[in-house]
Amino acid sequence: AYKRFSELLPKEERANACAARVPKSQILTLPELRANPFQHRICRVFSTSEHGDDSMSFEDFLDMLSVFSDSATSDIKSHYAFRIFDFDDDGTLDRRDLEKLVDCLTGHGEDSRLSNAEMEQLIRNILEESDIDKDGTINLSEFQHVVSRSPDF
Repeated sequence: AYKRFSELLPKEERANACAARVPKSQILTLPELRANPFQHRICRVFSTSEHGDDSMSFEDFLDMLSVFSDSATSDIKSHYAFRIFDFDDDGTLDRRDLEKLVDCLTGHGEDSRLSNAEMEQLIRNILEESDIDKDGTINLSEFQHVVSRSPDF
């Protein structure tokens, strides 16, 4: 992990990689993130940057790798997945979060984009299946409950 992290830095910064921050643009060159539709959210969620630039320290990088490793528990994976899908960072998945989630998964091309009616029906189905307390949003425990019934997660 340290070798991969340091290779993302310019040569002159590699000797002191533990104190350096890798810019988001470099993090996004990783093969695991390059084609991920949530790449920008992943950087946002794992970055501890105080400048809002989504750069990562070595600790941030380790956190990201550990969550995506096969050995991470489903509770940890679902916790971070929830944070990644919570686009407005308000602690719930509301209709706007779900629309962005679906858009990321279906792509942004005209031929893959859902119609308004299809999107509305899909969000209604997601909320019907997941929103246990019927408040119109999905909280972390509701999300984890749904995920626990999905062994492929």
